[in-house]
Amino acid sequence: MRGGSVLGQLVSACGLLFAVVLFNFVVLHLAPGDVAETLTSATGGATKEILDQVRHLYGLDQPLHVQFLAYLSRLLHGDLGTSAYFNAPVAGLILDRLFPTALLVGTALVLAIVLGAMLGIVAARRPGGIVNSLVSVLSLVGYSAPVFWTGILVLLAFASWLPLFPAQGMVDPRLSGGPIARVIDVLHHLVLPAVTLASVYLAQYSRLARTSMLDALGADYIRTARAKGLGEHTVVYKHALRNAILPIVTVAGVQVSHLLAGAVLVETVFGWPGMGRLAYESILRRDAPLMLGILFCTALLVIVVNMATDLLYRAIDPRIRTQ
Repeated sequence: MRGGSVLGQLVSACGLLFAVVLFNFVVLHLAPGDVAETLTSATGGATKEILDQVRHLYGLDQPLHVQFLAYLSRLLHGDLGTSAYFNAPVAGLILDRLFPTALLVGTALVLAIVLGAMLGIVAARRPGGIVNSLVSVLSLVGYSAPVFWTGILVLLAFASWLPLFPAQGMVDPRLSGGPIARVIDVLHHLVLPAVTLASVYLAQYSRLARTSMLDALGADYIRTARAKGLGEHTVVYKHALRNAILPIVTVAGVQVSHLLAGAVLVETVFGWPGMGRLAYESILRRDAPLMLGILFCTALLVIVVNMATDLLYRAIDPRIRTQ
């Protein structure tokens, strides 16, 4: 990738991030409700004088553009603000929840891509086989089932009726053991939420891999490779798969934002202590600084992943590097 292209992407990314920050700030501050009343509701309400003091403390009595410029100035200095409910730095709260969400989303994405690609390849090699029919049914079910509904069914099946996995949380507080035991415990808790989140996208990746592989196997260069006497394994996994995987990489990069949105529901259902659950709690408590911080970090993460996807796409496809 040339330096000008990188610079252009960085400028576009900064412009997009600014637009997202502005949009989020305006929407949250124009939403119905009074933040000061929400903050004082835990104590049973407050007088008008106390509400005015709370508004002044958080700068809510200033014009909207003044509040945005103050927020943008703090943001440029790396300050995401202070949570109105937790009374703690927003950056610290997000960092505490970042690893659980990254672990959940990363595991679900890898499961969906690997299993989806494997099912799609097998279905493409045997278009009239059982796996092909299975992929079609799986796609229909995966597109139709909401992730929270799938999570509740999985929770009932494998945590209640067949208690094979924990129902809530990320670790067992009663566990007393070394690092290996703790890692195993986290993985044990991870199974159900990761499978639930991956199931929605597994259907799409399997269908996409099947279609891409069918197109690749019907291309002229595949017929030429077979005419040269190359083995079927080499033809499929060295030549066809390299081109068939490009749409999967593109869709995976774009769907990171969808995975993060799905993680909000999955983390809420399974009590997973990640950013999604923190976002849900901040919405219920109308904690504007925390919501803005989560939205900013999510947007930044999505932009970085999309840029990384572009780099990976260039590494996989030599034609883009040549251009």
